[in-house]
Amino acid sequence: MKHVTWGVVTAAVLAMVFGGCAQVPPSPQVQKYSDSELPVPADYKSWPKFLSDVQRADVKQVREIYINPVGHSAKMGDEFPNGTISVMEIYKVREAADGTPLKGADGKFVKGELSKIGVMGKGAGWGESVTPPELRNGDWVYSMYMADAKTKAPDDTATCRACHLPLTDKDYIFRYDEYFQKRVK
Repeated sequence: MKHVTWGVVTAAVLAMVFGGCAQVPPSPQVQKYSDSELPVPADYKSWPKFLSDVQRADVKQVREIYINPVGHSAKMGDEFPNGTISVMEIYKVREAADGTPLKGADGKFVKGELSKIGVMGKGAGWGESVTPPELRNGDWVYSMYMADAKTKAPDDTATCRACHLPLTDKDYIFRYDEYFQKRVK
């Protein structure tokens, strides 16, 4: 009887251990990226908009920013989860013959041609290789491409890092509050 009882207990324990494991979905294997390695995702235009029609008078640009569903799942007050990817389309502002930026009836800049595409991504340990260490933005990495989304732009990712560095309390994200406030509406 003892052999039968221990056999039943052993079988039950093994069933729970292996049965439970069978129901846990495998975690996806994510490639580890460094600055300038993160590619432009082919499907990014199908993602939710982070912000649209961002006006940058200081550099004569209009920006369209997308965020993948992983990042879109973030809650205000929290950091963005690992796996978050954001894509920023950078458009030149159309100009008059004298170089003055053109504005539409709404008072906003008129979007010209696509100039560059920036990609910002977050993954566990991605920021570890950043040098100098004082430019680390947590686990965020950056890439910049020309309008074709394939040719790397000559921009230095250190410029991206230096600009985002003061935003530690917003997970290094510009317009963090604006994004979440607009998403609630």
